[in-house]
This record gives sequence, structure tokens and C-alpha cells, in this order.
Amino acid sequence: MNAILIALIGIVVFILGYRYYSKFVAEKIFRLDPNYVTPAHRFKDGVDYVPTNKFVLWGHHFTSVAGAAPILGPAIAIYWGWLPAFLWVVLGTIFAAGVHDFGTLALSVRNKGYSIGTIADRLVGRRAKLLFLFIILILVLMVNAVFAWVISNLFISYPASVFPVFIQIPLAIWIGYAAYKRNVKMLLPSVIALVIMYAAAIMASRVGFLQIDLVGYMGGENGTGLFGLGSVSTAFLIWIVILMVYVYIASTLPVWKLLQPRDFINSHQLVVGLAILYLGLLFTSPSMTAPAVNESPDRSFLPLLFITIACGAISGFHGLVSSGTSSKQLDKETDARFVGYFGAVGEGILALVSIIAVGTFFANTDAFSQAYTSFNEANAIGLGTFIEGAATLAQGLGIPADIATTIVSIIVVSFAATTLDTSVRLMRYIIAELGIEYKIQPLTKTHVATTIAVLSSAALVLIPEGPNGFGSGGYLIWPLFGTANQLLAAISLFLIAIWLKRKGSNYMIALIPMIFLIFMTLFAMFQQVVFEWSWMGTGSNMLLFVLGSIIFVFAIWIALTSFSELMKKVEDPLNKD
Repeated sequence: MNAILIALIGIVVFILGYRYYSKFVAEKIFRLDPNYVTPAHRFKDGVDYVPTNKFVLWGHHFTSVAGAAPILGPAIAIYWGWLPAFLWVVLGTIFAAGVHDFGTLALSVRNKGYSIGTIADRLVGRRAKLLFLFIILILVLMVNAVFAWVISNLFISYPASVFPVFIQIPLAIWIGYAAYKRNVKMLLPSVIALVIMYAAAIMASRVGFLQIDLVGYMGGENGTGLFGLGSVSTAFLIWIVILMVYVYIASTLPVWKLLQPRDFINSHQLVVGLAILYLGLLFTSPSMTAPAVNESPDRSFLPLLFITIACGAISGFHGLVSSGTSSKQLDKETDARFVGYFGAVGEGILALVSIIAVGTFFANTDAFSQAYTSFNEANAIGLGTFIEGAATLAQGLGIPADIATTIVSIIVVSFAATTLDTSVRLMRYIIAELGIEYKIQPLTKTHVATTIAVLSSAALVLIPEGPNGFGSGGYLIWPLFGTANQLLAAISLFLIAIWLKRKGSNYMIALIPMIFLIFMTLFAMFQQVVFEWSWMGTGSNMLLFVLGSIIFVFAIWIALTSFSELMKKVEDPLNKD
């Protein structure tokens, strides 16, 4: 099947979903009020609560939730064939992710910008809040480890991407200063920054000394590194340390100094990247060489497909961003539709091109099947296959292969880095909330909470186990990340349903996708905990078994409590605020 037709069908459905379904949800279900005083104005502090133009905020929100996950998940899930992945991305985005992301944003705005965990306290009760915060804390910790692992490996595999990615930091600081201190519009400086980044990408692709190749500096893959480690492990360790220092600084700075302007640049980078890939698709007009359906997989797509593709269909992490940072920056309540729902649509478009890039990369179906021999192999090669496949599409516009590969890797790293420092900021908020809850004053301090977040994330990602040896913690916890993430999404949808029922609105738009999602994710987690991470396994399996079991039990507990609350007839406490 021609890939252009698949892309057109997906994009048309996304447009119709945003045009009609999101409008229905905004006007008839959530009943957004343009005159409502949002937390950004009510608690304006110039650090976290900052009224922000909806286009700038969309850029921050989208790039925070996107990361590498809407690329990696579909690139793995295409193992079951492009058709199941395509259907879940398109339908999941319209009917699940859009409602979830939009709903958690609107719910938080109506509740002083509180996180979804704190809102659980007011809707369900204190016990549910504490359990929910625990699940969230584990999830963001895993997000930090997974994305730090992804970025470090990409820097090692694509050293030409390092210089352009790091040059973005001073450019973003300059834009933030110009916008908030000099009242300069962000658009032109952001475009200039993007031009500089891509010029740096071209130079780094062709000029050897601009390629920051730490492995090469130590004599190649067989070279000697530090502390008795090999060169690859040493390079990985160095990048993790650098990333942790960076996210410490980025997550404690006021959002306007680095977070917003860098995310605004990345939002334009998304537009440019998607334009390159979709135009490349148009000019090359490739056919899908991946099978529509894999008729003999080693693992059933039920329920694994629905946790493998999280970001790009629906993801619990999005609710943390919506209620953790975006709700504190929303200028008008009516902007929530554009920021939340259209943010989900943007991620769906990115996930769609990931399916196409991988599905058209191989010469024929046999070549695809020889590469994607099993689900575990799909996990190992998915991200690298996307980068090579996307670079092939870009070459359709006449972009040289080395430059195309560098640009695609820059886009992936930029999004992953955005998610990483947003996640660390969210983890700081949660630790502070727990400090308030248990009256542990030091935990409420910004730098204490951030230090705990950074050190625990670094410790997890540097776990010296798994198939890749030292520094494989991100790879190790990926299966648990997927299930915990989707359970969080299901529980967030449950909270939205409770809120809507108490408002007298039709809560089925949240309840139906919640029932589907919680069944699939609890089913998947039960399979993994009982049959894959048994206590008889290795130390790494024991870690997964313990964490997975705790999250599984807590999730069922919260779900039962939420269902009980949904059946009650109680006036909505959030409408009193």
C-alpha cells in the first residue's frame, strides 16, 4: 500500500477530530469560560505561574509531552504490522489522548493549577492521593531514567548531533531574555535560532572536530575508559553526568528563562521536521514494505500494543505535564482546547510519521521480517530504524544522507531533552507535595527536592545490569514504564469522569476510553508481573517484580475507590473554588 494514502487518511481524521470532536468537548462537556481567572493570573509569580501566549504554551506543552516516546513506541509496535499501530495511533489520539490531555489541563486550571495527584485528594480522598502520588513519583523517575538513557545513547551513536543540540541552550536563554525583558516577539528569534542550529548540524556533519565523539576520543569501541570501564560505558557515564547537571539547572530556573523559549524553538523544529518528512514522503512516494499485519508474532498484540504505543495514542505522563506545568501558564481557560487537545493531535501526527518511516525503510517484506524477528528485537532496533528510515525520507528532498541523519537525530534528542527536564521539574513538585503532606520541611525546598530527583534518576539509569551491561537502567525499566504510564492515564480519565459527573456533564467521553485502557494495562501488567518478572528471576527482574506488584495493587485500589466515588451523588467540590 502506498504510504502517502496512509498519511492522508491519518491526517484527515486528525483534522476532523480537532475541528469537531474537540469543539464538542470544549463547549458542551467541559463548558470552558473565557472570563475565568486562570491560576497563571491568580497566582502569578514569574517562576512557575506565568500567563503565556497559547502558541508559545502549545510549543512548551507539545515538546514536553512528545519526547522520543511517540517515535520509539510506534517504531517498536510496527512489529505486529503497520495497520494495528496505525489504528491505535489515530483512534487513540482522537478519542482517548485528546480527552485525557485536554481534560487534565481543564481540571487542573479549575483547581488552582494543582497536580493530578493533589486533585485526587479532593475528588476521591487523601488515601487515594497518596497512592496516586506514589505511582506518579515512580513514573516520573522512570521517565527520567528512560530519556536520559535514550539521549546518552543517541549522543554516542550520532556524535554530530551533540554540538547543534548544545548550541540551542544559549540561544534559548537569549530568546527568553529578549521576549520577557525587552518585549520582543518570540517568533523571529526562534526562527533565527533554528537556522543557526541547522547550520551547525550541516557543519558538524562535515567537519570532524565539531563531532563530539567521546568513544572515538578513547580509542573506539574497544578502547580503555575510566575506572576500569570500556570506552562506551565511560562515554555513557560522562553524558549522564552532563545531562543531570543540565536538568538540575533547567528544572530550577524560571520557566521563561530556558524552558519556554527552548520549547518554542522545538515546536518550530517539529514543524520543520514534519514538513521535511512528509514532503520527502510526497516526493519519494514509497510503499509500505512492512506487513499490514504480522501473522506469526512471538507475542500477541493484545494487550502489549496498547502499552507499547503510549505517547502518540494516550499517555499518563501527558496528564502530569498538563496539570503540573501547562495549567500554571494557561492565559485563558478557552486556550486549553488548543494547548491540550491539539497537543495530542500534534503527537499523533509525529507517531504516524514514525510508523511510515519504519514501514517504508526496508527493501521488502522479507527484509523487514529478518530485522523484526521478535518483540524483544523490535525493542532493540526500533529507535535506530526510525532515524535511518526518516533520514531516507528526507533524502527525497535532496538532503545528503549524513546531514539528514544528523537533523533527524537532533530532533529526537531535542524532544527527549525537553521531556527530561520537564519530568525532573514535575518530580520536584511531587516531592515538595509529599513534604507538605508529611510535614517534612526540607522536602519543600526547591534545591533539596531537585537534588533528590536528579540523584535518584541518575542512580536508576546507571544500574549495571541488563543486555547492554553498565548503564542499562533505562532499557531495563522500559516495560514497567509502559504499563505504569498507561495505568496513570486510565486513573486520570477516571478522575475526569468523576469531575464531569459532579458537574452534570456527560462523563462517558472519559469513562469509555478509561474502561478500555485500564483493562488492557492491568492485563498487561498482570502478565508481566506473574509470568515475566517472577521472584525466581535475576536481580533486575526482582526490581521489576517488586515495583510492578506495588503499582499493580495500588492501581486496582485507586480504581475501585474511584469507581465507588463515581457512583455517589456528591456536589463537585472543585466548582466551589
